Amino acid sequence: MGVFVQRERFDVAAAYRDLLSAHPGAAVVTFTGYVRDFGQGGAVNALELEHYPGMAERVLYELGQSASSRFGLRGWQLIHRYGKLGTGEPIVWVGTVADHRTAAFDSCNFIMDVLKTDAPFWKREHSGGQSHWVEANGDDAKRRRQWRGR
Repeated sequence: MGVFVQRERFDVAAAYRDLLSAHPGAAVVTFTGYVRDFGQGGAVNALELEHYPGMAERVLYELGQSASSRFGLRGWQLIHRYGKLGTGEPIVWVGTVADHRTAAFDSCNFIMDVLKTDAPFWKREHSGGQSHWVEANGDDAKRRRQWRGR
């Protein structure tokens, strides 16, 4: 179980292997988020992510622990990048290991839904010579609220 907040690109296959070697289980679900070539303002050439050092790691660790308790996970791992990333580069990776698929799927969704609203990361989209900060998405808040009733 671990959290990695880093500037460096990560290897998705290596993250998967590391998770399984530390936490073998019956059901494994992963999510990888990549920089899109489009955004709120149209075409995107790069995405810049800023974070609150120390707090970001703490929030992500507490989120992983919450998912572990809530869904009875055998293991979990989160990787989140910061800095200026080009289109197609991985931003975030979440892996969960559980005894059953429902817990693995639900826990991965839970982590991503809460991460999007609660983790102290800020995004700025770059297109050509212009950039703008990404506004909060109402769908993210809605998905976050759905977990309160479960």
